[in-house]
Amino acid sequence: MNSSTSPTFAIGSRAPAVVTRAAGPIDDEGSLVDEELTVDAPTGHDILVEVAAVSVNPVDVKVRAGGGFVDKVIGWDASGVVTAVGPDVTLFQPGDEVWYAGSITRTGSYARMQLVDERIVGRKPSRLSHAEAAAMPLTTITAYEALFHKLKLNRDSTGTLLVLGAAGGVGSILIQLAKALTGVRVIATASRDETRAWVTEMGADAVANHRGDLAANVADVAPEGIDWVFTSQTGKNLPAIVELLKPFGEIVAIDDEAGLDLLSLKAKALSWHWELMFTRSAQHTADMVLQHQLLNEVADLVDAGRIRTTLTRTFSPLNAEQLRAAHALVETGSSIGKTVVAAEVALAS
Repeated sequence: MNSSTSPTFAIGSRAPAVVTRAAGPIDDEGSLVDEELTVDAPTGHDILVEVAAVSVNPVDVKVRAGGGFVDKVIGWDASGVVTAVGPDVTLFQPGDEVWYAGSITRTGSYARMQLVDERIVGRKPSRLSHAEAAAMPLTTITAYEALFHKLKLNRDSTGTLLVLGAAGGVGSILIQLAKALTGVRVIATASRDETRAWVTEMGADAVANHRGDLAANVADVAPEGIDWVFTSQTGKNLPAIVELLKPFGEIVAIDDEAGLDLLSLKAKALSWHWELMFTRSAQHTADMVLQHQLLNEVADLVDAGRIRTTLTRTFSPLNAEQLRAAHALVETGSSIGKTVVAAEVALAS
């Protein structure tokens, strides 16, 4: 989609942004602070985007609280409008509506104007508002890479996939992608009535309670065993995962658990994969453009009505106060789907 609106903030002017000033608790007003930053001109493959909405991911909470990103703009999910392009850009032009996650090595999306490499940006689905679109890029890239680049699933794949942490942002889109683009049966884990309802709405074929005896609960709905596991909750669940997987099964994980007993995978010759969607942009790999391509593919699925947004909560406007509120919600670890902060109500729609 091409927009005829003029950019709100010109190159060389100053535009609002939210900067981390203090690590630790989100209720410290120094955790996220309103600032104004100079709008730089794009160079090379960069495009300059006027950000309309961002979402808050667990990674935002982790890096903000941990202190490694003090005095920086964080945030890795955005939807907005291209206002200028670098000399090497071929994929976009000013006025295009886009969605992306960006790179953890560069200035983040908690800013009204952001520079981002075109090769990790996709066209925004036309049927979604900016707020609905901003909920999805990071989790979509993570889920897509996990399913199709790591587990190598395809349209002919059959078998059973277990999704731990299924009601979260990644799980919510991963279930949808698995059902839209493969023939696998999806078992989702959830424990509350509202999360069970949510993962069922996302398309899960069956739901197992991850509280109590996970192996027994999953075996009740998948007595034949599991072929693949996606997990954001490995830790204490690894023994159950190993028990449930068939020989030669595969695991793809996104969490940061230390001290995992990976030797326990050997008896069944299980395969372990790490998924980190920032790897391509941070390492500047030769195939970075795959993230552009997959975001466009999912945009087509959204516009065809086969994939839906995972947005469940919107804050506005895009400032430090509203971002702190969004962080506080995500920090609870019990939110469903995705939380978004929109620059303005008008821009969100």
